[in-house]
Amino acid sequence: MGKNIVQKIFGAHLVKGELKKGEQVSLRVDEVYTQDATGTMAWLQFEAMGLERVKIPCVVSYVDHNMIQSNHMNPDDHLFLQTAAARFGAWFSKPGNGICHQVNLERFARPGWIALGTDSHTPTNGGMGMIAIGVGGLDAATVMAGMPFEMKMPEVVLVRLTGRLKRPWVTAMDVILELLRRLTVKGGVGKIFEYGGPGVSDLNVTERATITNMGAELGATTSVFPADDRTAHFLRAQGREKDFSALGADDDAGYDDVVEIDLGSLEPLTAQPHSPDSVVPVREVAGRKVNQVCIGSCTNSSYQAMRAVASILRGKRVAEHVSLHINPGSKQVYEMIARDGSLSDMIAAGARMLEASCGPCIGMGGSPGTGHVSVRSYNRNFRGRCGNKDAFVFLANPLVCAAVAVKGEITDPSGTEIPVEEFSEPDTVIVNDNMLIAPLKDGSGIEIIKGPNIKDVPLKDPVGDEIRAEVLIKLGDNVTTDDIMPAGSQILPFRSNIPAISEYVFYNIDPTFAERAKKAKGHGGGIIVGGENYGQGSSREHAAIAPMYLGVVTVIAKSFARIHRANLINFGILPLSFSNAEDMDRIESGDVLVISGVRDALAASQQYRVTNATKGFDFTVVSDLSGRERDLMLSGGLLPFVKTRLS
Repeated sequence: MGKNIVQKIFGAHLVKGELKKGEQVSLRVDEVYTQDATGTMAWLQFEAMGLERVKIPCVVSYVDHNMIQSNHMNPDDHLFLQTAAARFGAWFSKPGNGICHQVNLERFARPGWIALGTDSHTPTNGGMGMIAIGVGGLDAATVMAGMPFEMKMPEVVLVRLTGRLKRPWVTAMDVILELLRRLTVKGGVGKIFEYGGPGVSDLNVTERATITNMGAELGATTSVFPADDRTAHFLRAQGREKDFSALGADDDAGYDDVVEIDLGSLEPLTAQPHSPDSVVPVREVAGRKVNQVCIGSCTNSSYQAMRAVASILRGKRVAEHVSLHINPGSKQVYEMIARDGSLSDMIAAGARMLEASCGPCIGMGGSPGTGHVSVRSYNRNFRGRCGNKDAFVFLANPLVCAAVAVKGEITDPSGTEIPVEEFSEPDTVIVNDNMLIAPLKDGSGIEIIKGPNIKDVPLKDPVGDEIRAEVLIKLGDNVTTDDIMPAGSQILPFRSNIPAISEYVFYNIDPTFAERAKKAKGHGGGIIVGGENYGQGSSREHAAIAPMYLGVVTVIAKSFARIHRANLINFGILPLSFSNAEDMDRIESGDVLVISGVRDALAASQQYRVTNATKGFDFTVVSDLSGRERDLMLSGGLLPFVKTRLS
């Protein structure tokens, strides 16, 4: 049998293991990139390892999330990241150069590579024909130190595309919304989605990147497209034709599953509040008044998308009750729309132009008002992520968003006379890398500058033989990392200060959590109980570090999202799953749970008997840790483990 794309890339990078579903594999990594919301911890962790320089071919440090400089904390962190990159041999993308995924697609991604990024939307780069996986900062730091990346071999699902999109109003965004409608936010857990079929040729690289970007919302490990003539065209326009190599699946390649999508059958879709999988046709919710529209982010901010949006706005006026925000994805795109007149069309229509940054998507400005409806071309609409838990966020493609901004209500533009020009991707682009700083050949003399808000990385003691702790909170299904560790302009500046940011754990759900956790810490610590898909969403490892700092010793859930599970293990919090899901119903906040023989169970069966000392009953939980993950738990987490290995 022939090989699929995933098997070809993994095979070329395999250090250890077999490429069989569920087997542990170790992979050589070509690139790591960080962003500022997670990168400060990643670089502090790398520094703590005591190495002189990064040990892999390409490392890039981006600043794109936390751009608002309302006090010293963000600029101090930006300077720390710049000096750390210079000291350790990494590229540095200055604030304003653009969103990491968009810039990386333009300037660094290449077919056949494996990249790790400290952001859940790293799979954006799969549109280039590379394996790009979101991880926590500590996983990234260990790979920068030259260690292979270890993971369980996922299932590989072929998404076979046929037909052509009904352009202009149906876009690549509608392809991934359709997949979310069918499979839900849990449908990609433990899977890689590989796109193939004749419909692939209808999509250019930035359109493919829109689809792979939102594959993260499926819970997928990553998503990948072939590298073909469209890929070669994109790289040639970027002046990077030397980075191209053709890559596709063999005709007789095998897959664990196949999903068929006829592009010609799709219509404009929208994800309703408050989940990316709550998808319906736009026409079904048409007529609802809208207060805000946001266009851009790492999902839909290409030059092609911006040009099309500008053509819709040209000569028109944004509805008087609508605030339209546009954030192009990169400095390159921004400069090109400034030179071709698209930017003036947007401004003249009444758009508020934002920096080339994540902006409103991560709750950094652009928050809707109380009860307001916001329609966004972004990737997530979890309650509160926008900066206001009392707002209602819909997701839709950027052309629908532009039409909504003009009409002032949710509109299916395919049934209107709104003119829109279709723009193909350009043959050449403006390449101006003056905000991209290359690595120094020798950074040994560089001083790493740390502001007063940057604190040392906290560590945890190895797991003990008995856990006796209080259930601090009991939650339902699909708890997000935004729920655990909120973002936004008030909280994100504390990303380098774990004691300070820990005060906000579960703040939007239970503002008393941090104080109660600190009290429980002196009496054995705390336990979190959750349902299915616990920890979905962002890769932010603060959702594990901060609970660890507060004394959380274990999370017991029905199932875990991939990245968050890894982050829990990396910071010494034991992830346990109910053997019988119904046992969760018998547990309440405030119960004291006792787990004995933890270290012996870790080394053997990974089955644990739990006694509810408050209510007087027992139940069973299990862990599914690899040999390496067991070693991490017994060491107190990944950083102590790696420091021992490197010493």
